[in-house]
Amino acid sequence: MRHVLTTQAVTPRERVSYWVDMICSTYVKLECDPALDGAGGFDGSIESHQLPGLHLSVVRSGPQTVLRTRSAIARDPEDCFLIVSQVRGHGMVEQDGRETLMAPGDFSIYHSTRPYTLRFGDDFEEFVLKVRGDALRAAVRDVETLTATKVSGTSGPARILHGMLQTLRADVDTLPAASARPICDSLVSLVAAGLGTLHGASRVESTALRSYHLERIRRHIDEHLRDPGLTIESVAHQLGMSVSHLHRLFAGEPQSPAQYLWHRRMEQCSRDLLDPRLAARPVSEIGYRWGFNDAAHFSRSFREKFGCPPREWRQRARGTANDIH
Repeated sequence: MRHVLTTQAVTPRERVSYWVDMICSTYVKLECDPALDGAGGFDGSIESHQLPGLHLSVVRSGPQTVLRTRSAIARDPEDCFLIVSQVRGHGMVEQDGRETLMAPGDFSIYHSTRPYTLRFGDDFEEFVLKVRGDALRAAVRDVETLTATKVSGTSGPARILHGMLQTLRADVDTLPAASARPICDSLVSLVAAGLGTLHGASRVESTALRSYHLERIRRHIDEHLRDPGLTIESVAHQLGMSVSHLHRLFAGEPQSPAQYLWHRRMEQCSRDLLDPRLAARPVSEIGYRWGFNDAAHFSRSFREKFGCPPREWRQRARGTANDIH
């Protein structure tokens, strides 16, 4: 379903703060410094579509600088890649010591778990695909080395990707459910094909059947994270495969099945600990909520992942918020 957010919904003086809220809720926690005209006006819109395995949006706005800072990452550690395909105007992507200038038709990627900067010197429009980190890593080995590197709009994969995005945007509301998953898989494959043309890129050879089973496993884990009885053995049993086969499917992946399960639980616990709406809930209850059945084990696991106990993690976030205000 199409969902549109626009600064036209609020008064002019509220538009900048509303825009920041819009981009944070649509993507990840960000800081934004819009360039205002003489009258102090600002205008922007985000058209969003949630699809199987990815999120598609169309962003239109004016000149601005967008920052993904270390403090924002600490508050929102979601692991995802953002793939941007320029439609109108120009945009600069900076990450990992690299930068690239995007012109209409070009596409590039950036990763949410490390700082990045986006600069737009004029009005712009772009497609943005938000894809889970493991989905793109399954298609492109060492994909983190390709952030802020442009795939030219003159290349075949970029032209096809841009055309598919335009068609998908026009037809998404009437797209049959049975077609959505294969189309989304094709989009990720096109991104991988484009990145594969860059110097130093290395495609991961993966059959369609292997990718299908990996997606089934990850989806099952994500849907049952709250179950304290969730184990790799139970996942294999529920999906009708042997434990050894499940482990073979993950061979060559950046995380083992158990590491993936642990990482996803830690990610959700961190998100809840930083959520002001859950500030009154005990730390142990957060752990129980995401499948931990022992408070001490939860605290040890959290310290191993984030370098401090969950209670301190929550207090640091409150201190950062107080510093900002």
